[in-house]
This record gives sequence, C-alpha cells and structure tokens, in this order.
Amino acid sequence: METTRDLLIALARRYAFADLGALAPTKEIAEVCEFGQRLLSLDAEDFAVGAPAVPSDLRRRARDCHMPQTPREQPRGALESLRPAYALLLEVIAIRWFRRELSPMIAAVHIASEYLPLLAFEPHLGHAGDPARWPVGLSAPGSRFGVIGDRECDHTKSEQSATNRTLRVASEPPEGWRAYFDRQHSQVAGAMAVCVATCRSPCTAMDWIAAGEREDLHVRARTALAFAETPLVKLRHAAPVGHGFGVPSPEEVLDAWQRSRLALDKNDVGAKAMVDDGFPIPGLASLVSAVAGVRVEPSTLLHDVSAHVARLLAE
Repeated sequence: METTRDLLIALARRYAFADLGALAPTKEIAEVCEFGQRLLSLDAEDFAVGAPAVPSDLRRRARDCHMPQTPREQPRGALESLRPAYALLLEVIAIRWFRRELSPMIAAVHIASEYLPLLAFEPHLGHAGDPARWPVGLSAPGSRFGVIGDRECDHTKSEQSATNRTLRVASEPPEGWRAYFDRQHSQVAGAMAVCVATCRSPCTAMDWIAAGEREDLHVRARTALAFAETPLVKLRHAAPVGHGFGVPSPEEVLDAWQRSRLALDKNDVGAKAMVDDGFPIPGLASLVSAVAGVRVEPSTLLHDVSAHVARLLAE
C-alpha cells in the first residue's frame, strides 16, 4: 500500500502544485509549490516574486519569462526576448494535455496566438516588442502607425488606439504601464503583423526593416496572423469553452488542430505545422519555431520544479 509520502510525490510528478501546496508537510515545500502553480497558470506578472525556498536557477529561468511591471524595471524579462516565454507556453500546453485540462490548454494556445507576431519581429527589433525601445522609424515622416482616425490605415480603431498608446506608454506611471499590458499590448502585436503582411496601403512605418529581410518577415508575420484565425485558437471563443459549461474533448481538439494545419499549409513557414515533431499537438512546436525564425524547444522549467518538489518530499 502506498504511503502518504508516495502519494504526495505522485502529485508532484503530475504537476498538481495547487493540491500539493495545500497538503505540503513543510513551509518550504508549500512555497515551491506556489511558485510552480504560478508558472503553470502563466501568471507572468508574478514570476519574479521572491520565493527564497526556490533554487536560484529556477527563479532566474522564471524571471526570463516575467513581464516587467514598470517602464524601467530591470531585467526586462519577456520584453527582452519572448523565446523563453514561448518555451514555457509549449511546456504548459504539453502538461495541460497530459493532465487532460483542455480548457486551460486552449487558453494557453490562445495566449500563444496573441503574441506570436512579436516573436516574428524579435530578430528585427533586437527585443520582444518593448515599448521603451520601439525603433524611431515607426514614427518616421509619412508613417500612419499610431495615428488615430487615419482612414488609409488598415488598423482597426482599437489597434490604432493601442499603437498610439504604445509609443508613449514608457513615460506613464507604473499603473498606466500595467493597464496597457493588460488591455492593449496584444493588439499592438497584431497591428505590427498587419503592417508587414496584409496592409493594402503601406506607409513608411516599416521602412526601418532592411529590404532584404522584409519578404521573410512578411511570410512569418502572415502565418502568425493566420494561426490566430485557426479552428484550434477559435475553440477559446466558441461557447461554452471558458465559461464553465463545457470543455472540448481530446478528439475535438485534435480535429480542430488537423483542420488548422491544413489551413496553415500555404507557405514554407505554415507548412511546419504539418511536421510530426513529437509534441502532443503535433507540429505546434515546429510552427512556433518557424515563425520565430529560430528553434524554440519546450521548456523543462516545470519539469525541474516538479523534480525538486519530489526530492524535497523524498528527504
């Protein structure tokens, strides 16, 4: 018969951090479980919250995914590079699939779709869309980026409002900075992709990108926009997902993904979704890497937190 310790270790290996934290035999284990639950819940605001019981290496890796809470906060975390955050997103998606927690899994896919255009832009920006470091070229003469009410611009009204705000939010107080990230930064990501991929009346906003790099960025950004419109991502908005009345089955998720793969298979970047790469949602990790322009492997951060908790329990 299993001992209580064996059962607790089994919970740790199943990433059941919330349940395990409530049952934890020591304050140290409870603190590490709270840290793991923040990661699993993608609570990026609090990834950098102090947790002395957590090994420094795990805290450092979490800070790489942290969203700065003030315009001048250092280090810049996910605004320096989105690649660690996407590695964590992929790990969370895989774990949620393993646990058959499909509603939060689809929510994580939805988050991945919202910021995917910034992952495409990162090699050209030199950062991950940090409003404190936008290139001056976005506001070059003849640019419509951030100009509210310009009818020649293909951005929606909400995108025009978001792009206008992003050019000045770095000078706002921390409250305004946080409100911007809560409501508008994902719209800026989509607006950037529109500029290089689908705009019917291009202005000078993207002239700062070298001519030889634009075609590659065009394809990666266009694929990012297409991913946001796929049946898999739309499961997040199709009632009753996320409203407490029902959750898609694994078969429904895989069917939606298969239809998504076929919709994406229109160019060399989107075709990566068709790769059988061993990820639980086959081809999703390869698609993210193709849009990023570099290999993005699923993180092992949550796995390592789980292993650390199991070691503490064994001791």
